[in-house]
Amino acid sequence: MGWMRLFWLLLIVGTVVLGLVLVKAFTGSSGGGTRQGGTASPPTGAGPRRSREILDERDARGEISTEEFRERLRTLEEGERRAR
Repeated sequence: MGWMRLFWLLLIVGTVVLGLVLVKAFTGSSGGGTRQGGTASPPTGAGPRRSREILDERDARGEISTEEFRERLRTLEEGERRAR
């Protein structure tokens, strides 16, 4: 009789876990709400304008040095010229 209870308990737990996994897979939920770091990545094809905004934000927060800012800005501008 003890084995029967264990079997049904495992069956119920397995069904619940499977249901949660399927819901997560079909809704595309990552489970954490936001990505670690608290920032969301820009949408695909956001373009150079959004890239420049991100670069400006990082510079304003002090995440990158002035030299690195100029180097990355130059890289962005070169990429824009190539795309045209």
